[in-house]
Amino acid sequence: MIDPERFRKIRRMLLRRQPDLTVVMDSVNKPHNLSAVIRSCDAVGIHDLYAVTKKKSVHTRQHAAAGSSRWTDLHLHTDIREVCRELRTKGMQLLAATGAPGSVDFRRFDFTRPTAVILGAEWDGVSKAALLEADHLIMVPTHGMVESLNVSVAAAVVLFEAERQRTLKGMYLERQLEEERYRRLLFELSYPRLSDQLREKGLPYPPLDEDGGIVRLET
Repeated sequence: MIDPERFRKIRRMLLRRQPDLTVVMDSVNKPHNLSAVIRSCDAVGIHDLYAVTKKKSVHTRQHAAAGSSRWTDLHLHTDIREVCRELRTKGMQLLAATGAPGSVDFRRFDFTRPTAVILGAEWDGVSKAALLEADHLIMVPTHGMVESLNVSVAAAVVLFEAERQRTLKGMYLERQLEEERYRRLLFELSYPRLSDQLREKGLPYPPLDEDGGIVRLET
């Protein structure tokens, strides 16, 4: 049985998840940058995030290190256009972080709207395909000699502005996840091994009580 305090912590996390906020990492080259972005996503309540790369090493390392990012769902793709179109069907505005001409201070945008933030790889930045798919181009202003921040740092800066706006609007005070997904994730994150066994057998998850205990149903 799971420790009740740990169960309550997992439940609090899921109650604050923001399913209409996400990040797309375009052309990921460095797995450690992706790992840092995943940590920022978890911190601001993002559960689903996307990475686009054709490097087999990134796919391999992410699958091998799935346990380190067990609190989020990372969706790996090879085509940025496919991801953008999928997110657009969900009603998300696509904001591409770039230093390209025409980019606007990221703080001018409403992050309480369904939003996907597209971030590029080190040096190369966001791809031309992603720029064409984006609804708006955003930038993090700098006032020193450096022209841009490390991608994981830029991600954190933008995401915590989103968190600030959503906090002011009270979006962390009510559950945003749909009931079915909330219950499923609560069980899977509380009982990862048991949930794997039940899925393999095609059996439903049993209900949980307020302390995370498994409710034994009478037969």
